[in-house]
Amino acid sequence: MITSIFNKSKSINFIIVFFIAFLAFIIAKKSVANEAVSFGFIVKQIGVLFIIYASILLLNFILSKNSLTKKNNYEMLLFSLFLLFITQTTSYTNVIVSNFFVLLGLRRIISLQSQKNVKKKLFDASSWIAIAALFYFWSFLFFALILIALILYADNNIRHWIIPFLGVLTVFAISVSASILLYDNYFELIDTSFQISYDFTNYNSTKYLVAITLLLSFGVWSSIFYLKNIKKKKKVSRASFKIIIIAAIIAFLIVIHVPTKNGSEFLFLFAPLAIIITNYIEVIQEKWFKEVFFSILIITPFILLLL
Repeated sequence: MITSIFNKSKSINFIIVFFIAFLAFIIAKKSVANEAVSFGFIVKQIGVLFIIYASILLLNFILSKNSLTKKNNYEMLLFSLFLLFITQTTSYTNVIVSNFFVLLGLRRIISLQSQKNVKKKLFDASSWIAIAALFYFWSFLFFALILIALILYADNNIRHWIIPFLGVLTVFAISVSASILLYDNYFELIDTSFQISYDFTNYNSTKYLVAITLLLSFGVWSSIFYLKNIKKKKKVSRASFKIIIIAAIIAFLIVIHVPTKNGSEFLFLFAPLAIIITNYIEVIQEKWFKEVFFSILIITPFILLLL
């Protein structure tokens, strides 16, 4: 019953998804309730919410354009539910903006499977990820995804291997120039917070423990079937499915290594995790199990709001 609602792309699905994302956003704003509400503050919050919505739509576009899932809206619903699982992911503007640019980069990386306009796509992908790193340093780890994509697509053109570095260098040069002009400082616009921390005490709460445990357990379980089913995909699209699982691993490494663990770092994991779990839901044969599996993901975040 529940799965049938999102089994096909419908306008009502977008309304539900946007409402859940908005709910997560509003709940997260409780922590800034004491801030002075001004016109600038309201405009900024509307802008951040718009970027969250744009990220959801971009995720949907990536999947529909590259046939990474069937024609449904499961991935959008899962992404919005993940936001509700860990509402802190909607609280930090720099992470939200960074994740949006990472998705733009991911879109270009996956589109390499067509083998058309490869140079432009590589430059775009590296540029988007470099821009993402300007807002959140650790998102630069996704640059490795470009090089891995070249390996998966068996690209032996040496020029193609150089282009991603040129894209990063271009963004770096523009950032340094802008920093000098605006702030009389070379690296004012560049996030140089290269620090590592393995202190997970911030996750030591019931909400975090339940949310993280459920997301990781469902993610790992779905990944097992996801990897098995890659062999059944068309040969031309297998690399794209592998890129998604690698993106999830990179996002997990970000969660592990970031110095400030405030919950926002999980945002990078949501898109690949939504794709992986969506693929698993699509192959579940037992209708009752599919309903239970999906229902747990839907009901749990609302229960956590009461804790």
